[in-house]
Amino acid sequence: MASIETYIVDSFADEPFKGNPAGVCLLEQEIDDDTMLSIAKELGLSETAFVKQQSTQKGFSIRYFSPKMEIPLCGHATLAASKILFDRDSSISNIHFVTIQNLDLIIRKEAEYIRMEFPVYETEYQIAPKELLEALGIVELDNSEYNKETKILLLEINSCKTLNNLKPDFEKLKKSHGSINGVLVTALSEKPDYDFESRYFWPRSGTNEDPVTGGTHTFLAKYWGEKLNKKKMNSFQCSERTGFMEVELIEKHKMTIKGKAQIVLKGELKI
Repeated sequence: MASIETYIVDSFADEPFKGNPAGVCLLEQEIDDDTMLSIAKELGLSETAFVKQQSTQKGFSIRYFSPKMEIPLCGHATLAASKILFDRDSSISNIHFVTIQNLDLIIRKEAEYIRMEFPVYETEYQIAPKELLEALGIVELDNSEYNKETKILLLEINSCKTLNNLKPDFEKLKKSHGSINGVLVTALSEKPDYDFESRYFWPRSGTNEDPVTGGTHTFLAKYWGEKLNKKKMNSFQCSERTGFMEVELIEKHKMTIKGKAQIVLKGELKI
């Protein structure tokens, strides 16, 4: 029986039991996709990252699985894995992760924060199905756009109060779309320390609601950056657990996501 060094880390939070919990498995040898999916189901978190060191000391492969499928890119699980690796070796200040899509993610340690370089993605207008809006409980919609890389539909509404109070019918939501991974609902923030807020629902491909979602900011940052004429912004995810991050557009196709993470559990997984 083999054992895998395994962690649970609360990402995009400055205290335990906030933000988004991610599983992280540090692999000594490759394991197959079915085993990774089984582990993700066993841990039951929105995503679990599987990390394996490559030939260079700072280079690692990283793959992400929800309890239902492999996810190509995940912000909070990347942050969680980075936190563990930085804590295990205080001599390193940067890490390279290579994803299943061959994205090279450069991660830097900045005191108690971690800054991650992510791609910037575009969105294009797409009509939101009436059934989907009804399942979410959205009556007034400002805009609806789609990101093809993540297969996520973005819905902008005009009230953070409405955003906070959404209580989706997740069974109806699952039936309302068949070609997207999830729905991101966002609004201009009314809080003085934040620029925009969001919630992410993905019952078909993950959990009902993701507490804090770094990956959606690959297109949210550009979307709100153009609206607000800003390069650097503060984002708040108003889920039950809540979470926050700083995003910055640094090039046309490159951005950074800056946040904190808290390790809450370390153990050995037997397979």
